[in-house]
Amino acid sequence: MRKLENKVAIVTGAASGLGKAITLLYTAEGAKVVAADINEKALNDLKTEIERKGGKITAVVTNTANANDIENMVNQAVRAYGTVDILVNNAGIMDDFSPVGDVKDELWDRVMAVNLNGPYKAMRAVLKIMLEKKYGVIVNIASIGGLQGARAGVAYTASKHAIIGLTKNTGYIYARSGIRCNAIAPGAMDTNIGTAIDYTKLSTLVNERIMPGMSLNPRSSNPSEVANIALFLASDDASFINGAVIVADGGWSAY
Repeated sequence: MRKLENKVAIVTGAASGLGKAITLLYTAEGAKVVAADINEKALNDLKTEIERKGGKITAVVTNTANANDIENMVNQAVRAYGTVDILVNNAGIMDDFSPVGDVKDELWDRVMAVNLNGPYKAMRAVLKIMLEKKYGVIVNIASIGGLQGARAGVAYTASKHAIIGLTKNTGYIYARSGIRCNAIAPGAMDTNIGTAIDYTKLSTLVNERIMPGMSLNPRSSNPSEVANIALFLASDDASFINGAVIVADGGWSAY
């Protein structure tokens, strides 16, 4: 039997990178996936690919910084499949490596809206469903930037630290209600999250304090390597793992 047979999962940021890898793996393992992403074309391409393979998917264009979009995403899952068993909060954006003395309010607010407020509101929405049936799994995609202080700028770093706190609090509080909440903290990954960063424009302070540590990274992961962890955490194989943060960084943070 496949690991997620007949489970209903919501995956945000599903149309590319890690979200796409998770969606492909979940559907291959029997899940019915509500794939949410802001990129409609990429989302439709993913839907076509999965349906061609016989998987079950509902595509929902979603801006996770928008509370109405999150509500619609969850409602679409219930309309299409009757419930929600698994939520994967994967959608996220990078900052521009600005330290606290330089970060602009607009960037701070945008990063927090996507990386923190979106997952929190999605969790709150699905918890109503999960508590009623006393079962549910939440997987939050954090980062080693949520465990360390120099993998990004202050906005991204703060948002991922907050996601880890959100994960631990939720996992502990609802542990007796049949709900598990865990996080994955990837290191560098071959995705498009950092493509908008102009590394030639980083400040002298950032180049002196952050960039030297980047050279210690053993390698970047393929999204499928981290997706395997998301599958494990969502499955019954991880039934006694709750409130935990699984680091997947190839040993980068072990230094």
